[in-house]
Amino acid sequence: MSNFRPNKLVFFLHWILASSIFFLFISSWWMLALPLPAEDISYRILPFQLHKNIGLTLLIIIVVMVAMRLITNREQAAQIKTKREKLALIDYWAIYVLIGTACLTGYLSSSYSGWETVFWWLVDFPAWAEESDELNILFSDLHKWSCWALLLVAALHISAALYHGFRNDDQIKKMFDPK
Repeated sequence: MSNFRPNKLVFFLHWILASSIFFLFISSWWMLALPLPAEDISYRILPFQLHKNIGLTLLIIIVVMVAMRLITNREQAAQIKTKREKLALIDYWAIYVLIGTACLTGYLSSSYSGWETVFWWLVDFPAWAEESDELNILFSDLHKWSCWALLLVAALHISAALYHGFRNDDQIKKMFDPK
């Protein structure tokens, strides 16, 4: 593979993303199991708001990571020669796009659901328009399918990491030893 070695910030952000995505998948199954038709639905507010906060934070992290990758890796992109290196690059960009898509569609779904979004309980995010069941369902479906696609691509990413780990070809060492 190429000589790319992540700096400490990229390394840190990578693991924040990975652990947050794992948490979001687990918490979403629990959140969706909470009973909806009830007189007091205030118990749903905290988990859904936390889910949205983490998702929006991940969107910010992805924007930072993409910007850093574009700024620092221009010359390294020209060095990509092997099929495996090209697949790794495609995998990274697919993960970035799918995380961004999942975060944006989740926010848009929430925006059209009528539930407010308060970023980390400090900043009110605007709703895009009036409450709309049709748009809420559309963006909820897009959110769900982009999340499942992300899970598939992440599984490929993890498989590649395991492949390099078992081959003992120093790729894992480069990934876990940021400069």
